[in-house]
This record gives sequence, C-alpha cells and structure tokens, in this order.
Amino acid sequence: MIKNIESLLNIYNYFDGIIVTDKNGIINYYVNFRTDIYNLRLKQIIGKSILEIHPEIKEEDSTIMQVLKTGQPIYDRIEHLTTPHGDCMTNICSTLPILENGNIVGAIDLSRGIDTDVQRKFIEMPKVCNQSNSLYHVNDIVSASEKVNDLKSIISMVANTDSAVMICGETGTGKEMFAQSVHTSGSRASKPFISQNCAAIPNTLLEGILFGTTKGSFTGAEDKAGLFEMANGGTLFLDEINSMDLGMQAKILKVIEEKRVRRIGSDETVSLDLKIISATNKPPLQCVKDNTIREDLFYRLSTVQFDIPPLRNRLADISLMTNRFIAEYNRKMNKKIMGVSDEVRQLFFEYKWPGNVRELKNCIEGAFNAISGELITIDMLPSYLTTRYENENKSLMTIDENLTLKEKVEEFEKQQIIRAIDSSQSLVGVARKLKISKQALNYKLLKYGLKK
Repeated sequence: MIKNIESLLNIYNYFDGIIVTDKNGIINYYVNFRTDIYNLRLKQIIGKSILEIHPEIKEEDSTIMQVLKTGQPIYDRIEHLTTPHGDCMTNICSTLPILENGNIVGAIDLSRGIDTDVQRKFIEMPKVCNQSNSLYHVNDIVSASEKVNDLKSIISMVANTDSAVMICGETGTGKEMFAQSVHTSGSRASKPFISQNCAAIPNTLLEGILFGTTKGSFTGAEDKAGLFEMANGGTLFLDEINSMDLGMQAKILKVIEEKRVRRIGSDETVSLDLKIISATNKPPLQCVKDNTIREDLFYRLSTVQFDIPPLRNRLADISLMTNRFIAEYNRKMNKKIMGVSDEVRQLFFEYKWPGNVRELKNCIEGAFNAISGELITIDMLPSYLTTRYENENKSLMTIDENLTLKEKVEEFEKQQIIRAIDSSQSLVGVARKLKISKQALNYKLLKYGLKK
C-alpha cells in the first residue's frame, strides 16, 4: 500500500494533508503541510483511527469510515474539525477506497483547508476513472418524467459522436449523472472520464490546471499534464462553465477549435481527441446576456443541449426518488424503513425543493440517522426544510388587505388551485383534491389565467 504513495503525490500536487488507513480505519500513513494550524506529531496519529483523534466526529459523518463501509469514493466533502488548540478547522476532503483483488483493504483521504488566503495553491481534485463500471450508466437515471426519459433516449446517439454537449439544470438535478452516462454509453467508455467544477479553481491557477505546466516556466512549476491532456481519448466534463473567467474561456475555445493544447512554458503542442461536456446551473442564454459565458464559446459547446427540469416540475419523481433512496439507505445502513408518513408525503409534494434531487437524497439520509420506527415522520426532517416549507405556505396564504371581500375570496381560491396543481400529477387529481368537477376546474383555470 505504502509503495504507491509517491506516485499519488505526483498526481495530486495541491492538498494540505493525506491519510492512508487499513480496512479497519487504522492510520498507517500520514503527512500534513499545514502545521501552522494543525500540529499533531506523527506518533500521535499513526496506529489510531480518525475517530480516536477526533472524538467529536461520528462514524456516519467520517468520510474514511463511510468509504471503508460502502467501497464508494466520496469527493469534495466539507468536514469541520477541532484542532489541538481548540480552534475550528474546515477542510474539503476527497476519500477513495483502496482495492486489492476486488476487496477493500484501506482508504486514502486527501484534504485541503479552507482559509482566507485565496492565493494558496489548491485545486479541487478532478475525478479520473478508466473503468466504466465505476461511473453512472443511462439505466441509473430513473424518472417518471417524459422530458427526462426523452433525454435518456438520445444519450446513446449523442455518445458515439464527437459533438460537444452542454447540460443545463439547477444545482442538484443530476447533471454529472447525465455527463457520466453520455461517456459510458459511447465508444470512449473505457477511456478516462475527468470531471472538474470550474467554480472551484482560482483564476490565478486555472490556465496551468487546464493546459498543464512545464518545469521552470514559473516558480515552483513542474512538468505536469493539464486536464485536457489527462482526458485525451476520453471525456472532459467542465461543470459550472459559467463561473470561469472570460479570458480563460477564449483560450479554451481556441484549444477546442484547434484540437491541440500547449503546456505553459512549452513550445510543443499535443493533439487532442476527446469529447467535451459542459454544464451550467443557470439558463445558458441568460449567462450569455449576463456576460458570464462568451457567446462564441456557448455556440461551440452547445452543439447538443440537455435541459434537465427541476424536481418541483417532476412531481411524479418525488415518490419514485423517495422510495429509491429509502431502499438505498436500508441497504447501506442495514435498516428496514417502510416509507414516509402521510404528513411527510404531503410536505414533499408541496415543498419547492430548491436543492432538487440532491436535497431530497440528503433529507432521506438525515432522517435515517434519527429514525427509530418504520416510517420517516416530519420531526425527523431537517429543521431548515420544515421552516422553509412553513414560510412558503405563509407567503402563499398572504392576501392583500386592500382587496375587496370578493377579490380576497377569488385570490384565496386561486392560491388553493395553485397548491393543488403543484401537488398533483394530473388535472383529474387536481379536481379530486379540490372536490370539484373537471368542468368546473377548467372554468376556474381559464378565469385565473392558469390554463396552459
């Protein structure tokens, strides 16, 4: 295990600490580059588990213990620790399992501290994978939404072309799942898939990270391939491309169009053969209007465009995803939860889910840590969620006091119809919930301008 450490250090040059454990979570290797804020000695670390060193961390919150338990890597998790001096230290850590003959024999944890010195050399670890079975496939995308299933049906056609793909959707809608599915559905499935969140890279380091560096080109520079080279032959996924500096966008456009890249400080170019997938968490035309995406780059990257609808517009998926996540966490946590209470089900349908599928999944996982019975009840949900839900309903029920009685009654009726629409899968369901005929519902929809 230890003999591979040096090669790992050559791959990931931008981190503050590394921990390697055995299959039981006992630390075998440790290095720390932030002794200014975390100065435990080696003998205080080696031979102990992370839970012994940091008793404030629960086992279910430790990325190391979770990776050892599930065998699944965890990327870019925020972790709060207490230093030996009693100070709070916040890290972003990525933890990966170490496998031998298919068995988990340990874990490696790389972390970097979050502080105010934004000029420090750090990078969010790109995810590199040459084995398609470690990535999502199109069959992993489960939805009752016609729009989502239409997108699934064209993935295989898009996957076998060199055309660029732009995936648009709010945070948490599953953009990376679609990106990985495009990769694993095509002829590049056995080649590298590299994912990088552009918002995580400081502009001062961006060019070297994307294009690579040559030793001596600037102080501390080493011969290092950039993400374009690392993805050569496979797929490069650039998430939140709208967060990237416009000057860098121009350089990326040139590389994509010429299909060649040159490391900083080098006279040699490398020919590229890769598929580019990008993603935005805002409507791309709005990004062009706001000058956060260059118009020429937008046209180059959006040869094929996927628009993933938010969860609040896929009401049928709420029950589907809820049941799926319950089954997943039953398996992972060895529990037998049967479902959610009627009150929770109603809340799930009426809540707006600003964090989309990711928020729903985290909500279910959190409930699993507090549950003692067979059903998830409303008291097990995060307090922020129930508070936000109550505020949404309070806002919905607010009626202008200056209206006449007739106008107030009509406004109240309109709000009740909107609530029923948001929590129903069809107009028949809306009419049933309001206890009126379908004809009466159609009349009211036209009256209040709600007819699509």
